[in-house]
Amino acid sequence: MTRTRPHLVFVFAFLCAASSAFAQRGPIPQQLVFTPDRAGGIYDVGETVGWTVMPGPATPTYAYKWTIRRNNAVVLKEGKLDLSSGRDRIEITGDQAEMIYVAIEPYANLDPDAPAARFVGGNTGRNNGFYAVGAAVAPSRIGLSTPRPEDFDAFWKSKLAAQAKLPINPVLSPVQTDVPGVEMSLFVLDALGSKAHGYLAKPAREGKFPALIQLQYAGVYALNARADALHAAGGWLVINVDAHDKLPSDPSGDVPRNYQTIGNTDREKSYFLNMYLRDSRALDYLMTRPDWDGRTIVLAGGSMGGQQSLALAGLRPEKITAVLVCVPAGADTNGDLHGRKAGYPNWPPDNPEAMRTALYFDPVNFASRIQAPVMAGIGLIDTTSPPAGIWTALNQIPGPREALPMVESDHDNFTPDKARACPARTAEILDVLVKGGEFKPNGIKP
Repeated sequence: MTRTRPHLVFVFAFLCAASSAFAQRGPIPQQLVFTPDRAGGIYDVGETVGWTVMPGPATPTYAYKWTIRRNNAVVLKEGKLDLSSGRDRIEITGDQAEMIYVAIEPYANLDPDAPAARFVGGNTGRNNGFYAVGAAVAPSRIGLSTPRPEDFDAFWKSKLAAQAKLPINPVLSPVQTDVPGVEMSLFVLDALGSKAHGYLAKPAREGKFPALIQLQYAGVYALNARADALHAAGGWLVINVDAHDKLPSDPSGDVPRNYQTIGNTDREKSYFLNMYLRDSRALDYLMTRPDWDGRTIVLAGGSMGGQQSLALAGLRPEKITAVLVCVPAGADTNGDLHGRKAGYPNWPPDNPEAMRTALYFDPVNFASRIQAPVMAGIGLIDTTSPPAGIWTALNQIPGPREALPMVESDHDNFTPDKARACPARTAEILDVLVKGGEFKPNGIKP
């Protein structure tokens, strides 16, 4: 039997999702092309951050205006594109540690006799004529926008202690898979205030295996059991944790679609409290298994799965070997109060109680407790998981970190073709770890 390599599994799953997205919406016409002064998108304070703008493959039919914003919140400069000479420039001097976000919007048809119609095109995956470009200025110096709550550690210590008193009571039910050489089960565990559910997959042979805990992005859906089986075929003991108290095979489980708003003014009632505790309970269960190798536990996830991964790595720092996250959500939840545009879970900045509660679930406040090496993919034009918040979280981590800026990427569900670097890098690292190697982050540069 030919064993499927772990990195091929990860990249294949990502490319299938990307291909499906493109098949559904087709190619988006591009009227503009942006060439950054610095391909990597990273600048230092005092340097000029700029782009050359030229007509794209599709002939421009709109007039465009642009707005440069610090952290997508504070307007720094505005103007209009003039492509009469065949090109134009957008530039600004980076005067502090910040993310630069430039919104380029159509505001009129160039042909005044053209019939009124909605704008099309753009590079953010929405086909509404909107373009964005981004850059980072001294991102390793972006600091906390809001101090950690003084009782943050005490709050979480008490929750973990209460959960530790509960028996795990694992219940496993066999699940059929068409992937050869793999055993799969559906698991249910008792957690504080709810039950943790998910899939467990392992090689169908005797031995002890490195563990991969997969945490889930936002939404309510059935989990991808086959992807878990493919990872197990590559040598992993896989635990895929549903983000909700429901069977992983159930696409809905009667979970409210606005679950992220539940209890957002009370840390004792926040939906994320039980979510994070379920993640920790899955880790508890993993460590009881005799087929775990006793050494390697990797946390992986994208968007809200990245949010959970960073939180769990901070809650249980001594247990985690590596953290691999793509565009992690939930960071810098109070950013709107401090000149930074916040993203998911989009808690209301005009509600003081919501802002106080958010700090207990913000990955930024778990980050300083993380001991494992971390890799994080960052979309420089991402508005769901804004890059300023991800950099802030990385900058709190005391150990080795690897930032992976994806210069042209909005959130990966909008621009999957521009976000390929993160799942590809994740797969490379998993390939090293499953063979007993060590993840050595590439580091963070200014």
